[in-house]
Amino acid sequence: MSNEPHILVIDDELQIQRAIRTILTEKGFKVTTASSGNEGLTLAAANEPDIVILDLGLPDMDGVEVCKRLREWTLCPIIILSVRDSERDKVTALDKGADDYLTKPFGIEELLARVRVALRHSTNRQGPQNKLIRAGELTIDLAWHIVKRSDEEIKLTATEYKLLAYLAANHGRVLTHQSILTNVWDPADANHTEYLRVYMRQLRKKLEVDPERPQFILTEPGIGYRFIADE
Repeated sequence: MSNEPHILVIDDELQIQRAIRTILTEKGFKVTTASSGNEGLTLAAANEPDIVILDLGLPDMDGVEVCKRLREWTLCPIIILSVRDSERDKVTALDKGADDYLTKPFGIEELLARVRVALRHSTNRQGPQNKLIRAGELTIDLAWHIVKRSDEEIKLTATEYKLLAYLAANHGRVLTHQSILTNVWDPADANHTEYLRVYMRQLRKKLEVDPERPQFILTEPGIGYRFIADE
């Protein structure tokens, strides 16, 4: 049985299919392709891929619907790959369960970087969760609720820690404002982005060397945030 990570590409553009297959096959991945939403859902159920790369503009259904249906039964990381670059499209896809979003045309190295991050999430979801997250000089111990820069412990409030823990546990993923507010605060607070801005500013002051030029907690304009951890 092959140990190659398996990636399912659901995209009706044959040129894109071929390009992604070539890129990923050369890097040691097994690649399966589908040209429609229904075909992709069937192949996903039959093969249980490690990652799904999904286009939004499919001929038989919207990619967001495919994402929603996949999330009914699998935690497999989903990377959206689409020509749509509006904030609304990105937020909708991410809120329906996508892990990341890459706009066409894309760079090869950027695609490979997103795939590596998604693969780590796939491994974490199948096995024990990594409880120790490192990002430069920062160390976040999710088991013991301890945050350090080098050997110095950083004191956080309960809400600051909960926010950081959610970001760090999902490092590499784009997390929307709504998903962060729902998970860190409460579903009733999903639209209160002012909470998030205030706490994010406080958190960056405590964690970042230069809060105005953050290295660890990056802003995805109009969408949310992404925590960058070490490889």
